[in-house]
Amino acid sequence: MEEATEPAIPRHAKGKRPTFFEVDGVDEAMSMILVLASEFCVMRDRLDTVEKIATAKGIMIDEEVDNFEPDEATILAREERRKAFLDRLYYVTLKKAKEQEQNDSGARYSAVLEEIAEG
Repeated sequence: MEEATEPAIPRHAKGKRPTFFEVDGVDEAMSMILVLASEFCVMRDRLDTVEKIATAKGIMIDEEVDNFEPDEATILAREERRKAFLDRLYYVTLKKAKEQEQNDSGARYSAVLEEIAEG
């Protein structure tokens, strides 16, 4: 069974993101924690299901998992899944960085250089 993939068109809310904490970075950290918690709960439920199915069929799942060696296709699929997960985990931070990058101007850069030169 293939895992659902994210849509090709990125979905981003327009406008300034609401903040709940005064200290910079806390909102981003909370977002990451919630993504991790959600991912962990789903993964734990799926693992529990696999364990119950394997036990019902008489499969010694612990031994099978310990001896499993993934093929190249499995390794690549895991890497893609890992990348998608990290994109979700760092979504707020990456969005904020991109917004700051887009708002950064050459004029501001030049002004900083002049200020340093005048030192």
